[in-house]
Amino acid sequence: MRIIYDREMCQGHNRCYMGAPELFDVDDEGCAVLLVEGEVPSELEEKAQFAADNCPEYAIELTP
Repeated sequence: MRIIYDREMCQGHNRCYMGAPELFDVDDEGCAVLLVEGEVPSELEEKAQFAADNCPEYAIELTP
């Protein structure tokens, strides 16, 4: 699984960071910063799904 994050769509709700701080951080403007490049570790796949499901702007997508 990989995370595709579109910063242009991010509105800074920070739900991804609150639910998956191992995968996301927040920049000085309040927008998410993706911390993982490439494959998401298997033990963090549920958190990645949670982040994608809870993004109100649909800025996070997951690919197999």
